[in-house]
This record gives sequence, structure tokens and C-alpha cells, in this order.
Amino acid sequence: MSHLIELEQVYKIYHMGDTDVHALDGITLHIGQGEFVAIVGQSGSGKSTAMNIIGCLDVPTSGTYLLEGIDVSTMDDDQQAEIRNKLLGFIFQQYNLIPKLNVLENVELPLLYSGMDAASRRQSALTALERVGLADKAKNLPSQLSGGQQQRVSIARALAGNPSVILADEPTGALDSRTGREVLSFLQKLNQEGNTIVLITHDNSIAVKAQRIVRLQDGRMIYDGPSDDPRAVVQPMESGGEEEMNL
Repeated sequence: MSHLIELEQVYKIYHMGDTDVHALDGITLHIGQGEFVAIVGQSGSGKSTAMNIIGCLDVPTSGTYLLEGIDVSTMDDDQQAEIRNKLLGFIFQQYNLIPKLNVLENVELPLLYSGMDAASRRQSALTALERVGLADKAKNLPSQLSGGQQQRVSIARALAGNPSVILADEPTGALDSRTGREVLSFLQKLNQEGNTIVLITHDNSIAVKAQRIVRLQDGRMIYDGPSDDPRAVVQPMESGGEEEMNL
């Protein structure tokens, strides 16, 4: 299995007053083509920092990150933006749809930024909407859709550019449990169709829907293995008395 994502001894250190906070403390992680991986941890574990680095929204303090063999560890903002647009599709907890644009226009938007011509944009967006079962809602505004439908629009937007990796950040966090299960089932279906998915969550019941779980605590990886192993969902002891940071 070829590695799409390769993090080697990645550190992310924030300087806060006289204190250095190791949000990531020497993470080595490889994710292959076609995997469905959940990165799990409580607030302060480093999962959000890991997501930002994998998603080319931030760079490591030290260590290397290769995405499809490209070293993105030291790229500037413009270079990162280009990589994000070409290789990554994002699904967010709050959907991040633009209220004034209809469903089709929302799905087309990343393709517009990539420079794709209008006819190709429309066809790619319609194909993505068909994959999520919402082609008939193309002219609707986001406000005319249910929460589950809005999340499926955001999935279509992530799929439209045919990304190498789909990065899903707490994708069921704003949904009721039934709709959340539907969205997770859809992510599983996309994975079965060959899409590589990295899911970020704090919730064990969501993480176990992936094939593999990577658990972080205090910036370190404390488990990396199959999601059906009991060790994958063991909650580590939390240190008491300290305010947690959302890193």
C-alpha cells in the first residue's frame, strides 16, 4: 500500500509566555491509499493540531510531512493553498456553506478557485451531488435543506475536485444521532468506493466506524491499530486540576 500521508517525527510547539506547549510531540504516522482512519483524542490531545497540519492549514515546528510524496512541511501560505485545492477535500462540523449561494454554486466554489472552466465545474459539481443523492436540490439555498442534507452538500463539495484525501472534522457534531449515523454510513460507502478518509473526532462511538484508529494524548500517539481492538477505545486517565487547551 502506497502512503498518501507521511508524518515523520512531527513536533508542533507553541510559545505561551514562559511555557512551551508541545501540541504534537514527535508524531510519526503513515496513512495509505484507500484507508479510513479516525484520529481520536480529548480536548488538548493534539488532534486539532494534527488535522491542521495534515490539511495544510499549518506547518510543523520540526519534522517532515509528505502528502502524495510532496514535502509540504516548509511551504508558505500560497503553496499550501494550492496543495489544499488540488489534493484535499474538507468536511466541516458546521458545513461552512455560503447562505446566498445555491447548492450547486456552493459545490462549484472550490473548483472556481482552482481555475476550472465553467462547463467542467458545473458537470463535476452535478456529478458530486448525484453521488450524495442531492442532484434534485441543486437550485435550493442551504436554508431550505435539513442539517443532514447540508452536510451531504459539504461532502459533495469535498468530492467535486476528486481529492486524494477527504478530511472530515467532527462531521456529525452538529447533527442528531440518527442523521449522524447516516452521514457516517455515507463516509463508509465513499471509502468502499476507494476514497481515502481521515476523520477527526473526540467520540469513540464515531471513531469505531473507521477501519483504523489513531489515538492521541498530550500530543503523543498512544494507540495506532484496528478499530475493533478493545485498546482502541480505552479512555486514558485525564490529569486533574488543569485547564485543558483546545489544541
